[in-house]
Amino acid sequence: MPPTPTARGPVDAALVACADGDPERFGAVYDALAPVAYGTSLGVLRDPDHAAEVTQEVMVEVWQTAARFDPARASARTWVATLARRRAVDRVRAEQSRRDRDQRDLEISTAGPARDVVSEDVERRLEGAAVRRCLDSLTSTQREAVVEAYYGGRTYREVAERLGAALPTVKSRIRDGLGRLRDCLGVARG
Repeated sequence: MPPTPTARGPVDAALVACADGDPERFGAVYDALAPVAYGTSLGVLRDPDHAAEVTQEVMVEVWQTAARFDPARASARTWVATLARRRAVDRVRAEQSRRDRDQRDLEISTAGPARDVVSEDVERRLEGAAVRRCLDSLTSTQREAVVEAYYGGRTYREVAERLGAALPTVKSRIRDGLGRLRDCLGVARG
């Protein structure tokens, strides 16, 4: 069996003793090193609850992997601070990844269904062609009144003034023209 490296201080010695299977020594290790893990975690995470969780995870890892501790390479405090920092950084990355995933899910769920722009454009053009064809089937006075009202955005009164016709006549032309358009386009009456 290789010789055990020499511990630098009492905490290092207690940690080495834990690695050799002395669970009673872990209480002293925990008391000495948990504040190091907590302080390091809190410095990275800035959240006391997350820091406490990371500290617990680190101290369990220290207990389970105490045999990996090498006092010749670093002190127990340095080793635990390194474990805590790595675990805290992992927690930050995991939390950011979760937020990014949640944001993507939110964007997907709030986005409308995928649109087929080409299909919509073709449909709009076909509808436009059908409307033009049906407008051509109207009498010239009906077509003129409907175009002035709906494409020109004018009121009945404005259409009447613009065409030099009586208001009731213009209303009749628009009503009759819309009825013929509806029939031509195959729109059901409501």
